[in-house]
Amino acid sequence: MFAGLGIFHGVNPAMGWLFAVALGLHRGSRRAVLLALPPMAVGHALAIWIVTASMVAIGAVVNMVAIHLAAGGILVLSAGYHWLHGHRHRVRIGMTVGMTGLAMWSFLMATTHGAGLMLVPALLPLCATMPAMGGGSLLLTLAAVAVHTTATMVITGVVALVVYEWLGLAFLRQSWINFDLLWTGMLVATGLVLIITA
Repeated sequence: MFAGLGIFHGVNPAMGWLFAVALGLHRGSRRAVLLALPPMAVGHALAIWIVTASMVAIGAVVNMVAIHLAAGGILVLSAGYHWLHGHRHRVRIGMTVGMTGLAMWSFLMATTHGAGLMLVPALLPLCATMPAMGGGSLLLTLAAVAVHTTATMVITGVVALVVYEWLGLAFLRQSWINFDLLWTGMLVATGLVLIITA
């Protein structure tokens, strides 16, 4: 589940491959494409870990039904906001961005897209079998983030290199998939699953 969501995130241009390609084309270097991946991984992992670790910690003191309802409601509301305003409130970072700026961009993108909340439905049942405040839940959360982020960055890197080396950006004019619409639908679906299963 965590790797599958990571693959979906990696294919989504909003999570980084389009930025990596743009940096590579701007700087005229495949190396720039590859150097963009580590800071994006750090930002993505941090955003996801903050949400998942918070959910596990809150689960120790709050009823799991309340967690399901709150997380589901936040996802549905996030999807509504993203649908209405998301395309107008993008983070503005240019082609001269450094590694710190790229990590921050990745953190903000993953946070605003609700990437961490998408892992909550898979993580809560696993953490429910162990003490939430013990080391087991923390290690499980870190492992989930590591698996998810690794899958995300592998796919991001592969897609970025394929586009940079062979496809170029011209193909986007003919074969663009509306990932914003797809992502909004995923947020709503995950939110409703959390609410219904509460």
